Amino acid sequence: MANTETEVKIKVPDLAAIARRLQALGAELAAPRVYEKNIRYEDAGETLTPAGRVVRLRQDTRARLTYKEPGTLAGKFLTRTELEITVSDFEITDLILQKLGYHSAWIYEKYRTTYTLDGCEVVLDEMPFGALIEIEGDEACIEMALKKLGLDGEPFIRTSYSDLFFRFKARLKLPFRDLTFENFKGITVPDALFTQE
Repeated sequence: MANTETEVKIKVPDLAAIARRLQALGAELAAPRVYEKNIRYEDAGETLTPAGRVVRLRQDTRARLTYKEPGTLAGKFLTRTELEITVSDFEITDLILQKLGYHSAWIYEKYRTTYTLDGCEVVLDEMPFGALIEIEGDEACIEMALKKLGLDGEPFIRTSYSDLFFRFKARLKLPFRDLTFENFKGITVPDALFTQE
């Protein structure tokens, strides 16, 4: 059976302030800050990304293989199908995908801290291009979390991190393939680029 995710992303100036607010609200720290390495794959025809489909292998405290379908805007929030399994070996899974005809299209990094608040998952993401929070849950839960965090009036980011990255690459004429902290050293992305449709 397919799983769906409903989420909203917001760029914030200070993740530490959000963390303090979450703690004051009694949110539970579900996973402390962890480094993530993600590999995004393409098929031989390079059809996945243009079609809005994702095949991703992630390594943090465990290794996971994820498939996502194109999202739709359900009201204010992005909803999409997401299928994910835990795998026992990151390198072997990468090799299996290559043997099946997939190749690494690009790599991205981030640091993520995960909280739960009233049934929602609230993640604090340190991306190479800035600090963002992502709230996932049902619509009522997301609305409540936004209100409690004082973010209900902030502009939403209605796209994926990969779409943001490709937008920034095009607008800022960035020459590199991978979304890494090293590549973004010294680069400031204007806030207005985050919420452009």
